[in-house]
Amino acid sequence: MRIVALTIFFAWTGLISADPITPGDPRSGYESTAYNTASRKITQPTESGRTTDLYLTLSNPPLGLPPLILDRQPTRASINLGRKLFFDRRLSFNDTLSCAMCHIPEQGFGQYELATPVGIEGRAGKRNSPPLYNVGYRKHLFTDGREDNLEQQIWGPLLAHNEMGNPSIAIVLNKLRAIEEYPPAFMEAFQQEININTLGMALADYQRALLSGNSPFDRWYYDGESSAVSDSVKRGFDIFIVSDCAACHQFSNNHALFTDNEFHDIGVGFRASMKNPGPLTMQLAPGVFVKTDALPQPQFNDLGRYEATGLSRDKWKYSTPGLRNISVTRPYMHDGSMATLEEVIDFYDKGGEAHAEQDQRIRKLHLSEQQKLDLLAFLESLTSSNIDVLARDARTTRIGER
Repeated sequence: MRIVALTIFFAWTGLISADPITPGDPRSGYESTAYNTASRKITQPTESGRTTDLYLTLSNPPLGLPPLILDRQPTRASINLGRKLFFDRRLSFNDTLSCAMCHIPEQGFGQYELATPVGIEGRAGKRNSPPLYNVGYRKHLFTDGREDNLEQQIWGPLLAHNEMGNPSIAIVLNKLRAIEEYPPAFMEAFQQEININTLGMALADYQRALLSGNSPFDRWYYDGESSAVSDSVKRGFDIFIVSDCAACHQFSNNHALFTDNEFHDIGVGFRASMKNPGPLTMQLAPGVFVKTDALPQPQFNDLGRYEATGLSRDKWKYSTPGLRNISVTRPYMHDGSMATLEEVIDFYDKGGEAHAEQDQRIRKLHLSEQQKLDLLAFLESLTSSNIDVLARDARTTRIGER
């Protein structure tokens, strides 16, 4: 049954438009015969979908982003190789799942349509697929911070049983060595053969090049363009400051990543641990539901940062996400449990999910409805000007090859 659901999911994730960037199928209203999908078919790459020179973006980050300090300089060849690998389903054990099927370019290099991703053979995950914009600035990777550089991080999903499912590093490397086009491409990019380091470097170089800035907020706050945002955005920014949102989602006078790169307990993990999931309800197609006790709802005991440190004080702490492109990278929280920004704002307004270990900076805000709208307007102003360019660039890559 899960394989059927997975097949339908894979088919639908190929029906998202690259122009303009819009949400895909929201998966609501299936019970109605009047249901009409919001998804549209991706067109073949056209003149507007030519490959972008991401190397230049790395060298000169968009407005609002700091310089990217690297120990090793990517090249155009390594970035292009990483893009190809990112879309290659042969990186998974059964040749069905690529990196881009959980980090979908048209969905903010994350996933709109599932709270948590589906791995090979329909295996369930417990955390939301994080968007990859500006991931090269992150000091900690994964929401529990168990890795600290992209070259190493890539082996997590490649080897995870419920993600790409490879049983060993050697299986992955030997498969790539046997594919005709890859050995010369690795030699061109790194002057080395395919190995544990060069594969990590290729995928890391492409992901680091996904820099996204120059939002309306940036043009107003950093470039002095007063008309770039509305008065509502400006009021929302003031609310963002006085409500102490910036204590964790930090910014400076010169640039903004909107994260402190730390870990906090806001109550979401605690709330999930107290929830009884009940029997599994599977939605297989528009109007088609199956509810069964034979396949119980997956129950994950997610303890957050504790899983990386083993320290009791880190239980239910998760990394602070950046806020750039937040309006196009739903769902929210580490487990994708909040579908909209309005829901997130309401959660913080009521003081989170109070319990003994919750971060003391989380408090009731008592925002008016207008203040909530202004705060939402500010968050929406953080949408960058180049997200459509990055998505189109990604879709110039041939996918699904075997």
